[in-house]
Amino acid sequence: MNIKASPLTQKLSAFVALSEIELAVLERLHQRRKSFSVGRDLVHQGQSEQTAYILAAGWVVSYKIQADGSRQIVDFQIPGDFLGLRSVLLHTSDHGIEPIVEIEAAEVLVSDLLQAFAETPRLATAVLWAVSRDEAMVVEHLVGLGRRDADARMAHFLLELGVRLSLVGMGSKEGYACPLTQYHLADALGLSAIHVNRVLRKLREAGLVTFQGGHVTFDDYEGLVALADFDPAYLDQSRPLLP
Repeated sequence: MNIKASPLTQKLSAFVALSEIELAVLERLHQRRKSFSVGRDLVHQGQSEQTAYILAAGWVVSYKIQADGSRQIVDFQIPGDFLGLRSVLLHTSDHGIEPIVEIEAAEVLVSDLLQAFAETPRLATAVLWAVSRDEAMVVEHLVGLGRRDADARMAHFLLELGVRLSLVGMGSKEGYACPLTQYHLADALGLSAIHVNRVLRKLREAGLVTFQGGHVTFDDYEGLVALADFDPAYLDQSRPLLP
């Protein structure tokens, strides 16, 4: 595996210029790679086993199951993201993680992380940046659910995904491949699947964005940004912060 081209390396490089020693540690963290099929949870809600993963290929969904059996999607993870890191640090997972498509992920034990952080404090700082960035996204999602109308909520979500994917070479202002269904979008955005369909049709007919055939196409990127009042500053990926 070319660790310099790995999604996690590309992501962390937005924060810190990684040294050869830090790259070697990242390569070691990627050694236990596994494949997972759709529908098989990597992490279960309430799980106490101390294992996290680095997503190398594919998409997964993080979700919580409510007492009535309904599902709220917390976020989607893309290549380069850590999976279950919070459950490693807090000992119990407060959510489940399920592949949307077949994925490849590297298993990371808590002992692996602690050793890596002890050897390379700058790498530990970069991972903390990535975790802080994820928290900032959750805050934006809460604002979206509470204060944005359905059109702006959808627009903001699609734009955020595009910026996240651009960091790992999988998206641009032209668009990106996206395996999400309308049911995924509904559970993530607090809408019904029928409402999601209506919103996507409205945005398409307005000439802003088209989501068809597993691909998001930005027809009018700046117009969509204006509709969503989208400011990507919270994603904090414009330049490396540490030399």
